[in-house]
Amino acid sequence: MELGLLVPLSPFIMVIAIVWFVSQARARSNEAVQKTVQKAIEKGVELTPDTIKAMGVQPNREPNSDLRRGLILIATALGLVVLGYGIGIADGDEEATAILSSIAAIPGFIGLALIGMHIFANKKPSD
Repeated sequence: MELGLLVPLSPFIMVIAIVWFVSQARARSNEAVQKTVQKAIEKGVELTPDTIKAMGVQPNREPNSDLRRGLILIATALGLVVLGYGIGIADGDEEATAILSSIAAIPGFIGLALIGMHIFANKKPSD
């Protein structure tokens, strides 16, 4: 493979590598938790829901995680729009603004969807 071809493909390869690494780490963690639960069951230890939750079998999800992720993605989209605008001013190339704004639409719309999920999700009634 030529170096000239590898350089433009490197961002895509890096994304694939990061996703692979995270999924492998999560799989190893889940395997370790399952072995621990299996050994505890074999020894006759009573596993309460709090114990299982503390071991990480049921992940603790914060109520505002969708909102935070949505805001981060919208900020990323706005950063890409500003980058395109800056490149357009520096180069005098109006296409850069349009191209980067189009690319920014992807994280922007995902962020809007996450914020919508946060707003319209079924909330637990307060006591």
